[in-house]
Amino acid sequence: MAASVGGLQALSVILGGLPKDFPAAIAIVMHLSPTHKSVLAEILDSRSDLEVRQARTGDILCHSSVFVAPPNHHLVVGKGGRLKLSSVTAAKFHYARPSAEPLFASVANFYHQKAIAVVLTGGDGDGSFGVQVIKDEGGQVIAQDRPTSQDFSMPETAIKTGDVDFILPLNEIAPKLIALVAANLGSS
Repeated sequence: MAASVGGLQALSVILGGLPKDFPAAIAIVMHLSPTHKSVLAEILDSRSDLEVRQARTGDILCHSSVFVAPPNHHLVVGKGGRLKLSSVTAAKFHYARPSAEPLFASVANFYHQKAIAVVLTGGDGDGSFGVQVIKDEGGQVIAQDRPTSQDFSMPETAIKTGDVDFILPLNEIAPKLIALVAANLGSS
């Protein structure tokens, strides 16, 4: 999942709508100030039945868990679902670090057709390249709709790629994730 402006509320609604035994892992990048300590993981953890924590290099994606990229670090998924954080000097994408681009590309490369990208409210076009990689690998893409986005730029840029499968109001994203993950498990 990727978010920026208005992302706290959007992520709270989605994570709050997922069951405690959600059979997939979630990785989140949200554009945050690079100079301040983030409490995003703690806030989201208090609003969800899932276990939400700030990602660290070496963490392994696991069901019912949410990993949030720390400020000023890209988050990528590697072999075995192992997470890796970039250095604070890694190149920015769309003026952002963390960015959706490296996260989505790495998820697509590892999970292929089981990958699901979610582009939420936010400014700029972050995620637009990554959703194309998700689709190239057979995955699916959800974008938040205009009426429920505080800033529609990120979802709109993703939608304009032609690679978004579902454009949904915020309250319909968690149920769609539940259905997509169930379908992926059924195709294993």
